[in-house]
Amino acid sequence: MKYVYPAIFHKEDNSYWVEFPDLEGCQTYGETLPQTMEYASEALGLYLASRFENKFEVKEPSDINGIKTEKDSFVSYISSDVLKYMNKNKSVKKTLSIPEWLNIKAEEANAPYSQILQQGLKQYLNIN
Repeated sequence: MKYVYPAIFHKEDNSYWVEFPDLEGCQTYGETLPQTMEYASEALGLYLASRFENKFEVKEPSDINGIKTEKDSFVSYISSDVLKYMNKNKSVKKTLSIPEWLNIKAEEANAPYSQILQQGLKQYLNIN
C-alpha cells in the first residue's frame, strides 16, 4: 500500500525539517536533504500505519500546486509503503477447510496449526 503526500521542506542553518500539511503532527528533520527525504518517507509510513491500525481517519492528500511556501522552503511529494510499518505481529483469524482424514492425523499428532500454516505460507511466498 503505497501512499504519496505533499511535504514542505524547510532549510534552517545547515539542516532541514519537513512537515506534512495534511497530516497534523507528522514531522521530521535531517542534516542533509537526502537524509531528510528518507526520514520523511519513514515518518509518513509510521504516521499512516498508526492511524490505520487505530482506525483513525486519514485526510486525502492535497494538490501540491495549492501549497504555498516561505523563503528557504519548497514542496515535494513523498511516498511510503505503509505495509512496511504496519504491526507485523498482529494476528488475524482465518477460517479454512482441510480434509477430515488430515485433521484427524494432525490432531493425533498435536500439530500446531497456526505455526504450520505460517511456515507453509512463508515457504510458498518465498519469505524468510
